[in-house]
Amino acid sequence: MALSAHDAFSATGGSRRRRGRRSRGALSEINVTPLVDVMLVLLIIFMVSAPMLTVGVPVELPKTEAGAMEDQSEPLTVSIRSDGAIFIQEDAVPFSNMAPRLRAMVGDQAAKPIYVRADGQASYAVVAQVMAALSTSGFTTINLITDTGGPSSGGEQR
Repeated sequence: MALSAHDAFSATGGSRRRRGRRSRGALSEINVTPLVDVMLVLLIIFMVSAPMLTVGVPVELPKTEAGAMEDQSEPLTVSIRSDGAIFIQEDAVPFSNMAPRLRAMVGDQAAKPIYVRADGQASYAVVAQVMAALSTSGFTTINLITDTGGPSSGGEQR
């Protein structure tokens, strides 16, 4: 007895389809698309909010051609506003109490770096007095913070 092509496919193919549908169980793959979407949103949120997490006293930093430093954990900053007001971290401090308060904060770690952030419009005399007071108080690592992208100090000018 001869089978036609249609009969051969229906006899074997039909049973395969039924077995395939019966054997298909629950989908065990994890859909990572929502996870990637959430991670990208969090990345964008952190990228936008990270610059706002810097030290709180707003000053207009002068621009220089010096490169940026790598971040360190919890730096000790002294900020000087354009009106001459002095801040340690975010707290206003009179000039006479600045060195003793820093000494109390640092304790026996006199080699801990101190970052001086002075407004570009601040008086040079105030900035020099603050840095001199820090130096005479025993602090050996005093850093002056500036913005990058200022005028060149030595190269050819066009």
